Amino acid sequence: MNIVWAALVMILATAITVTAMLLVRRRAPEGGYFSDGDRAAGVFGVLATGFSVLLGFIIFLSFTSYDQSRAGAESEATIVAQQVQTAQYLPGKTALTGELICYARSVAGVEWDALNTGTLGNSFNPWGAEMFRTISAVDPKTTVEQSAYDRWMAQTAEREQARVDRVHGAEGIIPTPVWLVLAAVSVVIFVYLLFFADPTEGALTQSLLMGSVTVVITLLLFLLVFFDHPHGDGVGRLQPTAMVRTIGLIDTQLQVIGLDVTPPCDDRGNRR
Repeated sequence: MNIVWAALVMILATAITVTAMLLVRRRAPEGGYFSDGDRAAGVFGVLATGFSVLLGFIIFLSFTSYDQSRAGAESEATIVAQQVQTAQYLPGKTALTGELICYARSVAGVEWDALNTGTLGNSFNPWGAEMFRTISAVDPKTTVEQSAYDRWMAQTAEREQARVDRVHGAEGIIPTPVWLVLAAVSVVIFVYLLFFADPTEGALTQSLLMGSVTVVITLLLFLLVFFDHPHGDGVGRLQPTAMVRTIGLIDTQLQVIGLDVTPPCDDRGNRR
């Protein structure tokens, strides 16, 4: 959901709750439905505090997951660039370099599209399997090749872990029961506020009472929706910026060392 739709939904929700408050206010007794306003306000404070603590804790955990996905994308891109350098000391460096380029293109292309739509699931990057097949056929003989081979395997493990960090939140990190609890508590707060309807107070005051609470709760819930699906289009969503930068860096590196590589894939990472 982009920021425009979020604003429209927030305005609609606020309009509905404020309208409900003004309608209840017409039939409400003077002073509201509560005979002891201070005690009622105290109960509302308990409800609001419990909701804010729960919501704040969930937002903190969601932001941690969001930051983990961002850091994973950065680490994965850095490791791919490093593996290009390592591949130059291995037999079959041309094939490994081409497959690394295709891996990077696939991450920034078809795989990121799948992340945006939530259809990536448990699928793996096919170029990772291709690199495994290629490196399995490598027979390092010299000391330099053996050292590069060990380094390649270590970098592969690091790259796979970074990929796990990047994609772990693609299908949502907040379980359904948490959403149900948040929705139920929001409804309880809304209904409780209706009992503060008082015809002796101005319509603007009553509207502000209900509207301000609605806006705050709606914005916080939208913040959770944002963190629950960190990939996609919209303000603040994660983008393959790091991997796109790495693709350009690889091209520059290959030009410097004079290696001519024709990747076996198109610009989106699809096999030719």
